[in-house]
Amino acid sequence: MTRSLPLGSGVVEILRGISFAVQRHEFVGLMGPSGSGKSTLLGVIAGLDRPSSGHVLVDGTDITTMPESRLAAVRNAKIGMVFQAYNLIPTLSAQENVEVPLYAGQHPGSPAARAREMLELVGLGHRAAHRPNQLSGGEQQRVAIARALATNPAIVIADEPTGNLDAQNGENILDLMAALRERMGSTFLIATHDTHVARRAQRILTIVDGLLADGSSPPPPPLAPGP
Repeated sequence: MTRSLPLGSGVVEILRGISFAVQRHEFVGLMGPSGSGKSTLLGVIAGLDRPSSGHVLVDGTDITTMPESRLAAVRNAKIGMVFQAYNLIPTLSAQENVEVPLYAGQHPGSPAARAREMLELVGLGHRAAHRPNQLSGGEQQRVAIARALATNPAIVIADEPTGNLDAQNGENILDLMAALRERMGSTFLIATHDTHVARRAQRILTIVDGLLADGSSPPPPPLAPGP
């Protein structure tokens, strides 16, 4: 898969030939320096952008040339998104934020009941009526995760999900993702520049200058300082 953009009379190649698969229930980390193409790659996988060549399959569905009207439904049903900046709707409560994707598509049961269930799972049942500005950063990210998982998607794509959090809250979010993956069988693809976050993944993909470098396991811990 490639992704390029016109620039003046030339073309900038952002992704220069990417090919990989994420297995069901897997936790994959995506690492790379700023400008390496991580966010572009996540956007293409999520159906928010389109590749210039190649194909993108999500849960066996080829979304590469799918019309936007159908693509929106596939995103709602199969893809959950978690962002560094949380992207919660400020005028809605935590409960209402989690309900939003459940009203957009065809989902079984009551959106309100499902949202309450998800908030309980992320430990925020008691904060359901609070708006984002009444929640801490860690709590807002928990709400965002609950929203991403509410539709039981095939994959959750997270772009620097701990980037706005302090070390302890970041660790709490990683623990939560691990617990939800075990409980719900969820699949996570997480972009990060933090090697500590990456070490929590089962497998690491490293992108450099629009190409995937070889990598199939978390990086080793840093060496302890000498005496």
